[in-house]
Amino acid sequence: MAKPNAPAEPGNLKDIIAHAKEYGFVFPSSEIYDGLAAVYDYGQMGVELKNNLKQLWWRSMTQLHPNVVGIDAAIFMHPLTWKASGHVDSFNDPMIDNRDSKKRYRADQLLEAKAEQYAAAGDPDKGQGLLYRMAALLGAEDLEGVRQLIISEGIKCPISGTDNWTEVRQFNLMFSTQIGSVAEDSATIYLRPETAQGIFVNFLNVYKSGRMKIPFGIAQIGKAFRNEIVARQFIFRMREFEQMEMQFFVRPGTEMEWYEKWRDARLKWHQAIGLPAGKLKFHIHEKLAHYANAAVDIEFEFPFGFKEMEGIHSRTDFDLTSHQELSKKKMQYFDPEINQNYIPYVVETSVGADRLFLAVLCNAYTEETTVEEGVEKKRTYLKLHPAIAPVKAAVLPVTKKDGLPEKAQEIFNLLRFDVPTIYEEKDSMGKRYTRQDLIGTPFCITIDHQTLEDNTVTIRHRDTMEQERVPADELVGRITYATSFKRIFEQL
Repeated sequence: MAKPNAPAEPGNLKDIIAHAKEYGFVFPSSEIYDGLAAVYDYGQMGVELKNNLKQLWWRSMTQLHPNVVGIDAAIFMHPLTWKASGHVDSFNDPMIDNRDSKKRYRADQLLEAKAEQYAAAGDPDKGQGLLYRMAALLGAEDLEGVRQLIISEGIKCPISGTDNWTEVRQFNLMFSTQIGSVAEDSATIYLRPETAQGIFVNFLNVYKSGRMKIPFGIAQIGKAFRNEIVARQFIFRMREFEQMEMQFFVRPGTEMEWYEKWRDARLKWHQAIGLPAGKLKFHIHEKLAHYANAAVDIEFEFPFGFKEMEGIHSRTDFDLTSHQELSKKKMQYFDPEINQNYIPYVVETSVGADRLFLAVLCNAYTEETTVEEGVEKKRTYLKLHPAIAPVKAAVLPVTKKDGLPEKAQEIFNLLRFDVPTIYEEKDSMGKRYTRQDLIGTPFCITIDHQTLEDNTVTIRHRDTMEQERVPADELVGRITYATSFKRIFEQL
């Protein structure tokens, strides 16, 4: 049996992107037409992994918390929704162009990259000071000051190598389209830039129809769209992406208590699905959004550094109050415990499904050196938690004759109704094991001649490559338990 003789190492982003395409996880969108920038398709393995993550999140929220329910709001919403939320007036990114290269950049990202350079050079205080100055300038809407800060920091375009920058301009990130059958009668509406507003405008509907009692939450998974000018780092920042959000409605004055509870609960959830504590950290927001009185990001250490994966925000009563003012509909809750009407405060948890997918994939991608019969070999596999792996088990007859395929099909049919299972008989056992390792299948079940004699099979464990002989009658129970969401829920 092969034995590891070197510690497993994560791959770099280039390796992970290549692996994701080669093994059916993520493809460039419209690739036969040379693709579409910052848009990606999930392949046959990727859609299973992403669906598992979404289902796990959904069940964690709605099944484990009796006071959290779910909805599925439409992507198209009345345009006044985005006026009330502030997106029409202030959902902008500061953009700057280099006159020589004709390339456009986000001004804040140029300065953030410079701050990271200071930190990497051993001067994090200087980097933090730069971020504070940038935040002050953006908060004061001093765009010329931002431009001068970029120039004074010696930031140059990586393509042209010059600092021949244009002025900084605010660019609204919402996609707009027309609704209506005749152009002259059509109205401008937007593809939603976030899913939260669908929850807020349905607050009264859920509260009344579900007889909900505060504190309670409303969860949603859905697509959102942002016209990112500078999209980068694979699926980390895309123009079409998916959010998993829960808005938790609380009595005013209790929001910080719930903010801290959800902050800690969400960090624990990420650890439960297999993301190491050492690769996760909190990033407390110094500059708060206009609607928040507290905010923290859960960051994961991607190959390109620690970046936001989920945000937990105390949004106060901004959203419901804004919708009440513009719609003229009372967005209030009657609290029988204190005999009082009030607009609830909101604590939000919002995780990007695509960023979570990327974090899980990066963490799972493992390269290690093994020794087989005295020869060193490099082994690559996806160390996915069994509960979220796209395929849970592979049934592999050792030969295509002697009745082994028929017995293997019998076992395959036994398993496939309970867990995603594949059957494969092509190539050598070593090649078949390797293929399953590369897509993250946690268990390979081998059917050999002994199986015909005593109805036992061999289970090969992906991470250790250890093998054990078990009765075939125990397979369903063993595999379903090992790959059940319950294994994760028990850690929460």
